[in-house]
Amino acid sequence: MATVMGTARTHRHKELRRHALIYLGLAPFLVLAVFPIFWMAITAIKQDADLYLMDAVPFWFRQAPTWKNFDFLFHHTSYGDWIVNTMLISFWVSAITILTAVPAGYALARLRLPFAENLGIGIFMTYLVPAIILFIPLARVVSTLDLQDSWWALVVVYPTFTIPFCTWLLMGFFKTVPFEIEEAAMVDGCGQLGALLRVVLPVSWPGVITAIIFSFTLSMQDFLYSLAFVAVSDQKPVPLGVATELIRGDIYFWGSLMAGALLVGVPVAIVYNLFLDKFISGITGAAIK
Repeated sequence: MATVMGTARTHRHKELRRHALIYLGLAPFLVLAVFPIFWMAITAIKQDADLYLMDAVPFWFRQAPTWKNFDFLFHHTSYGDWIVNTMLISFWVSAITILTAVPAGYALARLRLPFAENLGIGIFMTYLVPAIILFIPLARVVSTLDLQDSWWALVVVYPTFTIPFCTWLLMGFFKTVPFEIEEAAMVDGCGQLGALLRVVLPVSWPGVITAIIFSFTLSMQDFLYSLAFVAVSDQKPVPLGVATELIRGDIYFWGSLMAGALLVGVPVAIVYNLFLDKFISGITGAAIK
């Protein structure tokens, strides 16, 4: 009995030591990841006079915290409109990307098209074209559609970047799905489309989630094209609105800048964390068991 208890105690000590070493190794990376959020949170609730005290420790408050930076954000800017615009842009771009990339990737992976492999690589290469080169042709498209100074212009523009990458990503992921399960579905009466919807997509969910996250993230964080195509305040997304209307000449509204970034960034990071496992398996092309 004493031997069993001693063995259990030794095993428990080894497990504690192993976990301690793991968390000790992760601690520097955790600090690096959390520090920007911590800094934004502190800056967002500091008074302006407290922010500019050069001899003060930046992590402490010399003056009482304040919510006036949030009040300025919502009552003296179009921040509410910016959030709505950002979410709508990201939603429509993600939807357009998935509706286009899923059938395109499946066709390249399964239908034995001539030069399918080279075609997939060519589609991916279009994603690598520098964004600044495409300003003139995309401006012509936006002008023709009469979408200048509207967030709908970004819904038209962003899929030109998200669709090539997501098509290439899903093509590779669909190739990992055993063809035998599609054949079995077809034997049971499913057509090609039915096999895709009922069999392939459910087991390819990590790849689809990865494509959605990529499209959503790119749409939320882009600044260059929103700056080029949207100038009206209530049509701007958050990255453009915060950067252009909270920096006026040499005056920086640091508290409101940090508040704006914090309000839109932290909730999205939490949602992404819920799908982290699927995102990692989608990026690494996890094999279907």
